[in-house]
Amino acid sequence: MPYYSPERRAALLKMLLPPLNLSMAEVSRREGVSEMSLSNWRKQLSSEGSAVSENKPLAENWSAEKKFAVVLEAAGLSEIDLGEYCRRKGLYPEQITAWRQAFVAGQKSDKAQQKEDREQARKDKRRIQELERELRRKDKALAETAALLVLRKKLNDYWGTTDDEAN
Repeated sequence: MPYYSPERRAALLKMLLPPLNLSMAEVSRREGVSEMSLSNWRKQLSSEGSAVSENKPLAENWSAEKKFAVVLEAAGLSEIDLGEYCRRKGLYPEQITAWRQAFVAGQKSDKAQQKEDREQARKDKRRIQELERELRRKDKALAETAALLVLRKKLNDYWGTTDDEAN
């Protein structure tokens, strides 16, 4: 059984904690330490009273049902209760607000959604027209510049001068 210094143990256990929040299997695979050793060290830390991550899944990876349940539970909470609830669940109030807005946006009536889609299509069409107008203007400017360069070259050929002599 290999010996690991306390510093090495601490570094490995730190990988299990936020912000990295890696799983024991991942740390084991990366660092070549058995999962059993990591588990034992984590148990020792928790028995000593240190905060140890339970490797809960990240809130971004939650299913829609779980997110909806959280939104429903948090709907009637005051700001203080919401803060406590978020700490227990490992969330931020902004995440719950964003989820609520996403669910509301997903439940818009067909007419409201169609109106929003038409408005967006109108904006997109206007933007496309502006870009096409700008592209035509730039094409004309490029053609004019090319014509001037060709004309300059022809004049230089006619007079028998080079660009260095002309300047």
